[in-house]
Amino acid sequence: MDFYDTLPRRATFEAMADPASYTALPDDWVVGCADIVGSTKEIAAGRYKTVNMVGAAVISAQINAAGGRAFPYVFGGDGAAFACAPDQAEMAAAQLTAVQAWARAEFGIALRTAMATMAQVRAAGRDVSVARYQASPDVDYAMFAGGGLAWVEAQMKAGAFVLPETPEARPDLTGLSCRWSHIRAQHGIILSLVIEPAGRLPGAAFARLAAEVLDIARGLERNGHPIPIEGASVRWPPAGVSLEARASHGESPVGRRRLWLYLETLFAWAVLRFNIPVGGFRPQHYKRAVGRNADYRKFDDGLKMTLDCDAATVARLRALLDRAEAEGVIRYGLHEQDEAMMTCFVPSTMTDDHVHFIDGASGGYALAAARIKAVAH
Repeated sequence: MDFYDTLPRRATFEAMADPASYTALPDDWVVGCADIVGSTKEIAAGRYKTVNMVGAAVISAQINAAGGRAFPYVFGGDGAAFACAPDQAEMAAAQLTAVQAWARAEFGIALRTAMATMAQVRAAGRDVSVARYQASPDVDYAMFAGGGLAWVEAQMKAGAFVLPETPEARPDLTGLSCRWSHIRAQHGIILSLVIEPAGRLPGAAFARLAAEVLDIARGLERNGHPIPIEGASVRWPPAGVSLEARASHGESPVGRRRLWLYLETLFAWAVLRFNIPVGGFRPQHYKRAVGRNADYRKFDDGLKMTLDCDAATVARLRALLDRAEAEGVIRYGLHEQDEAMMTCFVPSTMTDDHVHFIDGASGGYALAAARIKAVAH
């Protein structure tokens, strides 16, 4: 049994704020990460849905290559990170560079990729610890602590641990899609929140601050979950058809794949819009499962959340975070928008293990994080 399979799945997200919930990765494991170069410019050009698709593709490629083997990963909006056992490292590196080649070929997007061993991370005085949060009966997500992922990403941006590009490679992105409509805020604001520890490592003060933030979010309807309990809405044609065609056309012309997806999504729209059972597929059950499985909050060497909230809650959060920042506990960034969006990995519509990455629709995590960098400089 793999190390990751032995970890307990914790049912409450609040437990993720407790350092005792985390277990250090084994010494022989490796960590990988990727992020988009110039994502802020891509957002300004109106391509944040594409940015999210590329970030989610990093995870999709790893899941498909792992062949059902569970491993920890985290989606960050304009990038992603993961960890794997040593016997998976070569495959994982090949998939990272395959997504890098695909992103450049299909979208003209430059993707940085890197991998480092836990020995290298620990030699730098950092660590990577993980926990498993059971978001629903069918899906759990990894949470990360220890400062190691943030350190590897910073080293990658400085040119260390970078993987060589392989232009001829292509990833398997089966199941990657972005067909759902944007989700309008029900309470006025979709808030993207990124909180990082101010020091090298998140400590007890950061854990207390995170618990306070979660306590404020608990006062929101469904903890600020941006997807209605009955599920997101669908429109036809979906905005993400062209992106999905570029992810799945393989050796076929992208135009032919796009045409097929228009026909396929028209049928899917009718089934979901009018709640038409097809075989064993139950539309209402599926839409509710989408909300249950949604990844709208995470610990990733810090705390990231996408919340449906009101202006008063934003003001409460900002006051709390300003105080913690002044005390030297954290750095943080907020970005407000009207809608959230969803990028999905759906192995099968007939099972409930589909995963859904939530972000703000007009810059989300990337712009929230950019505000942290702007203050730091």
